[in-house]
Amino acid sequence: MTRWIAILLVLILAAAGAVATDAWRAMQAKIRPSELPTTFVLEEGSSWSALVRDLERRQWLQAPRDSLYLRLFGRLNDQTTRLQAGEYRLVQPVTAQELLAMLVAGRVVQHSVTFIEGWTLAEALEALRAEDNLKHTLPEEREQAIAQLRESLGIEAANPEGWFLPETYHYTRGSTDREILERAHRAMKAALEAAWAERAEGLPLDNPYALLTMASIIEKETGAPEERGRVAGVFTRRLQRGMRLQTDPTVLYGRDPERSGRLRRIDLVTDTPYNTYTRGGLPPTPICLPGRASLQAAANPAEGTALYFVSRNDGTHVFSDTLAEHNRAVNRYQRGGGE
Repeated sequence: MTRWIAILLVLILAAAGAVATDAWRAMQAKIRPSELPTTFVLEEGSSWSALVRDLERRQWLQAPRDSLYLRLFGRLNDQTTRLQAGEYRLVQPVTAQELLAMLVAGRVVQHSVTFIEGWTLAEALEALRAEDNLKHTLPEEREQAIAQLRESLGIEAANPEGWFLPETYHYTRGSTDREILERAHRAMKAALEAAWAERAEGLPLDNPYALLTMASIIEKETGAPEERGRVAGVFTRRLQRGMRLQTDPTVLYGRDPERSGRLRRIDLVTDTPYNTYTRGGLPPTPICLPGRASLQAAANPAEGTALYFVSRNDGTHVFSDTLAEHNRAVNRYQRGGGE
């Protein structure tokens, strides 16, 4: 009898050893998606067992018994109660321990959307609508979306144009379009406050909003970083002398939306609140989303004597002190008149 008990004990220990070995193998085995890299979403409130079922359904486990051992692992490891919901990316096979560490740490996928300097708010809204990983909460109709933003963000201006800093904003799956815009608005308020605090003395700008408007014009007038200060200087001197800004981008922004293409003479002589050929001073609102560099240029324009500039058609401009010099530059670069 004693002999059979000993044999039974040996068999039990052998079986237990085999199970333990198999379980150890399952813990060390790699969870292998059929394609890499790949992403998966852990929904809010999901348990470790639910995750294991999802891995099994996706056929990411190597052996049929692996799901059983992974569930047992979840019961024995209290960290499996601290999973963070979100979207995760696997770029290589991982063990159960490695996967658990990722989920507990919340190393979720970071997406990004970029607002380009010089974009209008309408263009920023279009970029957000193109983001499939965002939750879209704003109305599709542009004017309704803009009206909601203005109200929710407490923007006093009738048109919230310009109040969103052009930068790259990172977000996680399920974030809302409104959250991105709220961050961009806070960033712009901070950048504008900093630029206003560091502004040069004697600027013909009454308040930070005027600086924001000036910066938006500078942003649209030149893409050459080294020219921003000089362009700001021209506009500053023109305002100081009571001259009209006569800048095409403001006319483009304010003209009839039914019209498109290049500016024509009819656009320059048709009066609108944004036509700086027919009206003095700054336009009533910014005309785009200006970047930090344009804010700094508006706050600290370059010194000089130029009152005019014209495009060379290569992204740079010719600056002139007098109207006669300016007309010669216009003739050369815009009308093909040569020297």
